[in-house]
Amino acid sequence: MPYVEALLAGVLVGAAYTAVRVKSPAPPPAALCGLLGMLVGQALLAAL
Repeated sequence: MPYVEALLAGVLVGAAYTAVRVKSPAPPPAALCGLLGMLVGQALLAAL
């Protein structure tokens, strides 16, 4: 199940990148925000 969640998160992030027209690889500020989001998401899922 974690793989499915990771895949869905990747699709969501990819859609967000496309909507904001950010080229991949992301610039450092966007990459740091993405890493922070991953850590927050992981913490939220662990808390459930």
